Amino acid sequence: MRENVEAFDMKKVIENFERITKDAENVQKETLKRILEENASAEYLQKFELNGRTDPESFKSCVPLITYKDVEPYIDRIVDGELSSIITAKPIRAFSLSSGTSQGRQKRLPWNDELFVNTVHTFQTAFAYRNRYIPTDVNGKGLNFIYSSSKLPETKDGIILATATGHIYRHPEYKKTMKEIHSSSCSPDGVIFSPDFHQSLYCHLLCGLIFREQIQFISAIFAHSILYAFRNFEQIWEELCNDIKQGVLSSRITVPSIRTAMSEILKPDPELANLIHTKCLNLSNDWYGLIPELFPNIKYVQGIMTGVMEPYVKKLRHYAGDVPLLTTEYGASEGWVASNVNPQIPLELATYVVLPQIGFFEFIPMAQLDGTQGDIKPVGLTEVKIGEEYEVVLTNPAGLYRYILGDVVKIMGFYNSTPELKFIRRRNVLLTINLDKNTETDLQISVDTAAKYLLEEKMEVVDYTSYIDLSKEPGHYVIFLEISGEPTDELLAKCCNCLDKSLPELGYISSRKVKGIDPLELRVVKKGTFHKILEHFVSLGRSASQFKTPRCVGPTNTDMLQILSDNVVNNYFSSAYN
Repeated sequence: MRENVEAFDMKKVIENFERITKDAENVQKETLKRILEENASAEYLQKFELNGRTDPESFKSCVPLITYKDVEPYIDRIVDGELSSIITAKPIRAFSLSSGTSQGRQKRLPWNDELFVNTVHTFQTAFAYRNRYIPTDVNGKGLNFIYSSSKLPETKDGIILATATGHIYRHPEYKKTMKEIHSSSCSPDGVIFSPDFHQSLYCHLLCGLIFREQIQFISAIFAHSILYAFRNFEQIWEELCNDIKQGVLSSRITVPSIRTAMSEILKPDPELANLIHTKCLNLSNDWYGLIPELFPNIKYVQGIMTGVMEPYVKKLRHYAGDVPLLTTEYGASEGWVASNVNPQIPLELATYVVLPQIGFFEFIPMAQLDGTQGDIKPVGLTEVKIGEEYEVVLTNPAGLYRYILGDVVKIMGFYNSTPELKFIRRRNVLLTINLDKNTETDLQISVDTAAKYLLEEKMEVVDYTSYIDLSKEPGHYVIFLEISGEPTDELLAKCCNCLDKSLPELGYISSRKVKGIDPLELRVVKKGTFHKILEHFVSLGRSASQFKTPRCVGPTNTDMLQILSDNVVNNYFSSAYN
């Protein structure tokens, strides 16, 4: 590790952040120099003949831009047990696994102690500014929806393969550093480090209720995890109340380590059980304001709430009532990028400030990627322009050099001399058949527009995804929707036409008009279908904390396509264009 993780000191964290962001250009040069000097002997860097040069200009001229497929052969060699200095000077002994929800295949990304240090810096920075805005009581507790296993999986050669969150929670420095940030979790380690996600979720909620007066905030990596938890609460609240009343844990909890951990905090409390039961009965019509009713001293709900998490914010606000929703950090499976240091700004306008000391960052102007401005020439962290959109390129201390993340961000301003980013979208095109090129944002706008018809009838979209059906020419878009309530055929036909007409005019609608794309198909799936998808991925050993519903299902993700297809209850086609 380049430095020891120090005990958390909020004032010092803010002072350090202010100092380094005022000198972002030099901090970036030093960060790159440190990464290249520490890994100069790595096989990957050796072949580019840097010959000891560590300046950004030489680095950019010698080392190419890459994607995952370029580094995958090196990763395969390491995972297969080759322990030489392949991508870093010190052999990589651990990999973090991406969610793999879109294509059904996980990326294996190098992980080392340096990335843990970066995680601490990123989390500490966001927490320091958040706590300055909304202070929490040092004696309070957090309801943290954290899921990990007691032992991380290893290959036969001792290479650890786990999610990034798994590496973080199992790191020996975690308890000493991160728990100072997260406050005292209301859940014991036996619940957090459990082999069964569903039993952990049940007990997280139970612990939250037991310590309801002390809960100051609710957190998870992603907004989806929080929403998923409270949707589950709607179904199991009576059972939770009974556990509290009797002081006996539900028979659904079968993992011995969880039962042992819960036995130390679960005692008979009929008064608390009756109070929660009464509140839930009063709320059960629509559950508005559930969170502050359950946790009277809560100050905020936090997690990543932008990008692909935006569709879940509306329902989460419904549960939260007047309790603020705060987005926290911005990063990817490959590494962290930025922290939210302006938590007072409304969620819709939230930005993230890049931490210049955690990696070397470059930005590819989108105009170049769109083919309108010649060769691709990334600019440096301090060279970006306000109002412009860029794709992020990351060099991290774990062996990724000039790695294109695939994220498009917009520069909203500068915090001292480091940029403030707004996540816009993933660059990869989701839906394309003809001349159409539609992104996550295009799809989300279309679904949000159609959902207004459902809202008028007091229904909502629970979740959604899409697929390109090329089984016959010319091909068409398929949108899968899970919907609350019981919409009529007439309403769903209206939604289907709205989905079709709300996609971009350029490319999609023009292709529809000339019959280059067939009518859009809406497939309505049974209630609980997206829950089944989550369960399926968890059953494969993937982390519930990192689950993200893919907004487009790739043709190689046969498992997810099968689950969706098996649960279709109705389908509708949009009207033809004249």
